[in-house]
Amino acid sequence: MKVLQQKYIDREKSWLAFNARVLQEAGDETVPLLDRMRFLGIFSNNLDEFFRVRFAAIRRLTLTGISGEKFFNGISAQQLLNDITDIVINQQAESLDILNDIEARLEKENIFTIDENDVTEEQENFLKDFFVQKVSPELVTIILNDLDHFPVLKDTAGYLAVKLVTKIQNQEEDVDGNSEIRYAVIELPKTINRFVVLPPEGEKQYVIMLDDVIRLNLNKIFDIFDYESVSAHMIKITRDAQLDIDSDMSKSMLEKISAGVKDRRIGEPVRFIYDQTIDKDTLNFFLTNMKIDATDSIIPGGKYHNRRDYMDFPNLGRFDLLYKTNPPLPIPGLSLDENIMKKIAVKDYLVNAPYQSYSYVIKFLREAALDPKVTTIKITLYRLAKNSQIISSLINAAKNGKKVTVQIELQARFDEASNISYAEQMQTEGIELIFGIKGLKVHSKICVIERLEGKKVKRYGIISTGNFNEATAKVYTDVTLFTAHQKILKDVSKIFDFFDTNYRVHRYKHLIVSPHYTRGRFHKLIDREISHALAGRKTYMKLKMNSLSDTEMIDKLYEASNAGVKIQLEVRGICSLIPGVPGMSENIEAISIVDNYLEHSRIYIFGNASQTEVYISSADIMTRNLDGRVEVTCPIYDTEIKQELIDNFDLGWKGNVKARFHSQKLDNKYRQRGNNPVFRAQLETYKYYQNKVIQEEII
Repeated sequence: MKVLQQKYIDREKSWLAFNARVLQEAGDETVPLLDRMRFLGIFSNNLDEFFRVRFAAIRRLTLTGISGEKFFNGISAQQLLNDITDIVINQQAESLDILNDIEARLEKENIFTIDENDVTEEQENFLKDFFVQKVSPELVTIILNDLDHFPVLKDTAGYLAVKLVTKIQNQEEDVDGNSEIRYAVIELPKTINRFVVLPPEGEKQYVIMLDDVIRLNLNKIFDIFDYESVSAHMIKITRDAQLDIDSDMSKSMLEKISAGVKDRRIGEPVRFIYDQTIDKDTLNFFLTNMKIDATDSIIPGGKYHNRRDYMDFPNLGRFDLLYKTNPPLPIPGLSLDENIMKKIAVKDYLVNAPYQSYSYVIKFLREAALDPKVTTIKITLYRLAKNSQIISSLINAAKNGKKVTVQIELQARFDEASNISYAEQMQTEGIELIFGIKGLKVHSKICVIERLEGKKVKRYGIISTGNFNEATAKVYTDVTLFTAHQKILKDVSKIFDFFDTNYRVHRYKHLIVSPHYTRGRFHKLIDREISHALAGRKTYMKLKMNSLSDTEMIDKLYEASNAGVKIQLEVRGICSLIPGVPGMSENIEAISIVDNYLEHSRIYIFGNASQTEVYISSADIMTRNLDGRVEVTCPIYDTEIKQELIDNFDLGWKGNVKARFHSQKLDNKYRQRGNNPVFRAQLETYKYYQNKVIQEEII
């Protein structure tokens, strides 16, 4: 009996393989020690979101009685949950080993992470005072035994599960000297850094976890009880992050999303992690009262959880244990000291952050806010920085009499509360808000400005692969196009018309827009490459994205491969396509780069028989991006920028330090260097832009 070749990789398992690549960075001895700590935090944070969203979604299938639904590889939803749990348990164990290794290496650098059992008398005195002054006023401690309702534990918090063995107060009845057990829970305060830095001793520096500071001072918390023993073990709950939207037509979208965010805190538990040294009766008490059962992922762990906090491990002034920070570079031909709009009127410019400064985007909006000839500003917002300069610029524009229209996505997952707050702030300032389209998230990153020049209105605009967020622009690689191409910007304006009258499907002459056109247009672009290949003409595709999981598009890429089209894929995260399989995908290679910056650009390059076409996009090749969101893919017409983007892709493709191969085995094998020199793609990309600056200075 012939065994059928597997065509796709489960997206959940592929995502876990991506997070394993992050964990590889934490375990990589060539990565600076404090950056290894940061990668451990990123790994943990990623895993939290995975359980809140993807694991929770599959679990809902099992609870609705359709757990037999088959996934890519013909397995049931319940089997997939079991597989995920097994993978995560192994990853958690590996992460703990990596943490122990990092801490041992830090000790050689005179940095010691100690616990409550290691403190000296002087350190104990310091920590007791620190606890009284800083920690105790922030603590929330709940005695659980006699409550009518068990408290809701938040999935964004860490907790200490406390067991108190106390003497029975009525000694006349307690002739045998029996004891009783009380249980309590302490929430770790978020207002205090999880890592408490102790006074140095000579060249030695010490850090202790806030959890251990609390353990050290349990006697102060429970001194009203006459206890024989007290113990505290960390637990962590992850809840389903599904956002339920009220259908009440009398409520505004702001009210509905706000209510949904509040309700999320009592979402169904999907994962419970506990310190495996916890007493069995304490564990059973919490599992029973929190209604955690076999359909949830119950994971034994070490002493500490919520390791996402390691993203903020203190640097202790040891910058030699961190990656060297490369300052963002200027854009040749574009100055922050000059009028940007005048420059864009002449030619297009590209910002590639974080290699180049994101300040140009802020400057562009600041100029528009003050320019008397600017009449309107329209922009889409998805995720924003804390204390956003983008929002500040838009409010400034409104105060200067500009008509400002903002499409803000209230359902940007985990940013809902922040976006609601910004929406209310903008509404107060008279900015016109659009809250999206029913059934569609607006994920495009576009801005168009209208300026009155003589008797005509001229448009200037921005189209980006990443959010208008100056904070993430420091660590996410994204490209942003500045353009005054009037026909492209007319299409951008049509998208804002679509937000207003979404019952009308607009036609676009230049942009490729989801949900109406992206799938079909991408099919045609691939079909064209297939035609070239069959005719013997030079043809290729170079596609860079965050994720590739849409099976219909994967089948189309397989078809292109079988026709002889050479396909190079740079896919940072999920890759459900299986490359390199004879008779299916032998002309496809796929790599992932995980390094100091998070690869986030979407760049699509089609060889087109030497008439190369290049696009930038907000869309990954995922079903949700093609069919369930408003996304924008923009052609690049400027020949210099087109070549720059091709160069960017090729620099990534040459990487042999941080590049791993996608494969059916999900083993994250590094690209072998062989006799080739070391080529770290992100570092070489920075050098590429450095050389552009140097060349401009020479000219």
